[in-house]
Amino acid sequence: MDLGNRLYELRKEKKISQEEVAEKLNVTRQTISKWETNQSQPDFDKIIPICELYEITTDILFGNTMERKSTINNQETFKMETKKKTAIVVSTSVFFYFIAVIWIILSTNFFLMNEIIAISIFLFICAIATVLLIYHFMSIPKQDEIRKKKSKQELEKYDGVIEIFFTFAYLLVSFITKAWHITWLIWIVCILVIEIVHLLIGTKESKDGK
Repeated sequence: MDLGNRLYELRKEKKISQEEVAEKLNVTRQTISKWETNQSQPDFDKIIPICELYEITTDILFGNTMERKSTINNQETFKMETKKKTAIVVSTSVFFYFIAVIWIILSTNFFLMNEIIAISIFLFICAIATVLLIYHFMSIPKQDEIRKKKSKQELEKYDGVIEIFFTFAYLLVSFITKAWHITWLIWIVCILVIEIVHLLIGTKESKDGK
């Protein structure tokens, strides 16, 4: 396979457009088109940026197909493992948040515990959940991939559903327990859940079919 066809196939595998590649490499779209149709070849100073964009080595770019396939398989395995770990961490963190809310309600209304101690334990549990999330997402190596930004309307749609759920939960718990001075803490959990959703959407892989 010649270099032009290889560049074309690499771009299609990434599911990105010529305009996006041109923007990343600081060249024009016409230049990318000429490279892919073998009308011209990339300058020497563009070889490394091309390899970084497509996550390959120069050997792969210039013909080592077997190594390229192995690299792709390793990347897919890494992505699957990262998704599994993310699911576990997020589920565990959300569980801790709900445990924190249940704790604050029970401790102040049924256990008759001192409010300062109860709130301190509540914040400690929330801190554990937050640390788990932050550590996990900061420990994921930064991938040089094209990620699709979710629109503001889509985020607002998720936010609306979450806010409705927590409004219902707040009113229900408040009327049952009569602990209005404590149940406002549910809104802290609401904000944390919204931030988690934003974080997950922001780190989701792009499925741009251009």
